[in-house]
Amino acid sequence: MKILALDSSGLVASVAIVSDDDLIGEYTVNYKKTHSQTLLPMLDEVAKMVELDLSTIDVIAVSAGPGSFTGLRIGSATAKGLALALNKEIVSVPTVDALAYNMWGCRDLVCPLMDARRNQAYTGLYRFSDGKMDTLIKQCVVQIDEIIDKINKEGQKVIFLGDGVPVFKEYIRENITVPYDFAPAMCNKQRASAVACLGQILFGEGKAVPAYEHKPEYLRLSQAERERQEKERNFQIC
Repeated sequence: MKILALDSSGLVASVAIVSDDDLIGEYTVNYKKTHSQTLLPMLDEVAKMVELDLSTIDVIAVSAGPGSFTGLRIGSATAKGLALALNKEIVSVPTVDALAYNMWGCRDLVCPLMDARRNQAYTGLYRFSDGKMDTLIKQCVVQIDEIIDKINKEGQKVIFLGDGVPVFKEYIRENITVPYDFAPAMCNKQRASAVACLGQILFGEGKAVPAYEHKPEYLRLSQAERERQEKERNFQIC
C-alpha cells in the first residue's frame, strides 16, 4: 500500500510517501515561508527524487487539524485537489494524534502541545502499549493549567513535544509535579511520515472518504468568526 501524506497544520510543512512499512521519501521544512509557497514544490521535488508516478498511490493522508486555520486550509485544499485529479480517497488524520505518533514505542506518557494562543494549547494525552497508541485524553483545546493538572493526577513521567513547548516550558517547569522531559529536535514537530503511518491504520479501519467529503477539524472558531459573533451579541444587547 502506498500513501502520500501532507502536513501543514503548524509552522512545519511536510510531505511524505510511505509504501507499506517503508518510508520512501520525506521533505520537511520549518522555516519562514508560507505553506502556499512550499507544499506543492516540496511534493514535486519528492516525487521527482523517488521517481513517483502519483497515479500509483492508493490514498492521500492529510493532517486535518487542529492547528493553524490557514495552514489547515492549504493542506486540505491541496489534498482535495490531488484526490480529485487522481480519483483517490482522503484519510483525515487528527493533528495531535500524529504528533504523538512521533514518539511511537515511548514508555512514558506523551503530551503534544500546539500553541493555540490566549494561554491555550491544542493537546491530548497518549500511551503506547502492546504495539499500539492508546488515547487517554482525546485531542482538545484547553488552558495550559488544565492539561498540566490532569498530567499531575496521572502520576507518571511525561514527554512533551510540539511548537507549544517553547511557549509553555516555563509554566511546565514551575507547575508540574511528575517527572518530565522534552522531545529532541528530530521528533518534536509535525512529520508527514507519522501522518502516513496513522493514515494507513485509519484506512484499514475504513475511514477513507471521497475528496468532496473531507474537511478540516478546527476544534474552535477562527478569530474572525469569534469577533463576528461578539459583534452580533453586542448588537442584540443594544
